Amino acid sequence: MADYNEFIKAFYSMSGIDLNLYKEKQMKRRLTSLVEKHGFNSFMSFFYAMKTNDKLYDILIDFMTINVSEFYRNPGQWKLLENLIIPMLMLSSKKKGFDEIKIWSSACSTGDEPYTLAMVLNKYVPLKKVKIFATDIDLAAIEKAKQGIYPERSIKDLPLEYKDKYFTKLSENTYKISDEIKDCVNFKQLNLLADAYPKDNDLIVCRNVLIYFTEEAKYQVYKNFNQSLKMNGILFLGNTEQIISCAKFGFKSIQTFFYQKVKDIDD
Repeated sequence: MADYNEFIKAFYSMSGIDLNLYKEKQMKRRLTSLVEKHGFNSFMSFFYAMKTNDKLYDILIDFMTINVSEFYRNPGQWKLLENLIIPMLMLSSKKKGFDEIKIWSSACSTGDEPYTLAMVLNKYVPLKKVKIFATDIDLAAIEKAKQGIYPERSIKDLPLEYKDKYFTKLSENTYKISDEIKDCVNFKQLNLLADAYPKDNDLIVCRNVLIYFTEEAKYQVYKNFNQSLKMNGILFLGNTEQIISCAKFGFKSIQTFFYQKVKDIDD
């Protein structure tokens, strides 16, 4: 389809989402599949239909954001977070006179990640002190997260201690997370490539999202993460992501996929 660039401009005017910041080859392939699946022969014909059909818009956002999420995804990383990173942050916080840490799950999808964070934190502090800010660009995913109902496959990697303590089985293959855990998380829509970031975070989690961004977009996101973290705060990336030359973004690598802020980076 030859009208991809025209679609990008039109979609940006409509949504504020700049598809130029996503890797073109991957995004164009995915959108071509979506457009053809719904019976359209051009991007712009899909766009005009989308202007009068909110459901098509929601389908596009959901498809674009690639909501693949599960509890305790890549268990080795979660064990590092639980056994090394969280205790380190807790110690630093207590030295400064605080008794809680501020966490942002920056691409939370259907809630698996921030809810996992709440379970891990509950090993160190009461749930009433666990406050996690969770954001995603996809409102439909956020609504699913708020419901807290998951298929069995979503919790397949979750340690039994968490599964038994925080989940109720609703049916043969469906589980509901406890209200206590749900109350620990505040969900909000946020576009990492356009919106302002929350400040003074001790820990930012951004896993398996940046791989879809262009190098230019990642550069800006890393700078924004630096400014969003407290000094010595931690950035937790996904299993397929690493920051090349992390020092230029004010980070040092402390474990694979964990980066600590060691200096401020200006705009």
